[in-house]
Amino acid sequence: MSGIDWAGLMRVGLTGLRLSPEAFWRLTPVELRMLLGVDAVAPLTRARLDELARAFPDARRTGDGED
Repeated sequence: MSGIDWAGLMRVGLTGLRLSPEAFWRLTPVELRMLLGVDAVAPLTRARLDELARAFPDARRTGDGED
C-alpha cells in the first residue's frame, strides 16, 4: 500500500487552490477530491457493506460492560 503524498497535496492545496493552511487541514478527503476535480467515490453498495461487515465484525458484548 502506498503512502499519502502530503507534500504534493499541500502544494496543490496551498498554491494551486490558494487555500490557507487552516482551510486545507479542515477539508475532508472527499472535499479535497472534489476541489481537485477527482471523481467522487462510488456509493456504498450492499455487496461492499457485506464485505466490510465480514472484515470488521461487531464485537460481542461480554455482559460485564467491557467489549
